[in-house]
Amino acid sequence: MTLEEALHNNRYKIVDKWVAYTLATYEASQFFTREKDSFANPVGGTIRDSLKKIFSLLTQNVEVASFKEPLSRLMHLRSVQEFSPSQAVAPLNAVKHITRDVLAADKETKPLVSELYDFEFSVDLAVLAAFDLYVECREKIYKIRVDEIRSGKQILTDGACPSRALKNIADTKRQK
Repeated sequence: MTLEEALHNNRYKIVDKWVAYTLATYEASQFFTREKDSFANPVGGTIRDSLKKIFSLLTQNVEVASFKEPLSRLMHLRSVQEFSPSQAVAPLNAVKHITRDVLAADKETKPLVSELYDFEFSVDLAVLAAFDLYVECREKIYKIRVDEIRSGKQILTDGACPSRALKNIADTKRQK
């Protein structure tokens, strides 16, 4: 059996463990794990779809540019949540360890573990690309925030209720 065949044959097991690991990084991980419907659980659905596509690309040994779409979806999601940059991209790196564990657990695929260098190098490149995408997403968020502050829209977005914020503005103007 070749490494490509082993990765193909174990893809569901590897991706399922990878998804479970990634979803465990969330506080509401039980909901994300339990709810399989992408409409009811867009976070879980996005993670499942993205990681499945990323794993497929990793096994095909393609150019890093090919990772942009699924990585972008994943990093857009994780950049608006309360993750540090390292926490946002760390689950991508986990696939190396998960793949090693899955292959090492089967005596037929155990000898192939030593051949994972190219696969792991592809993972490293994907992690670096994900970090770049995460930073791009955060820059967009901060730019939007600065634009809100400059335009005065933060009054509407930061208040508990927009109508209450407008009333407060009107009351302040009357007092002057």
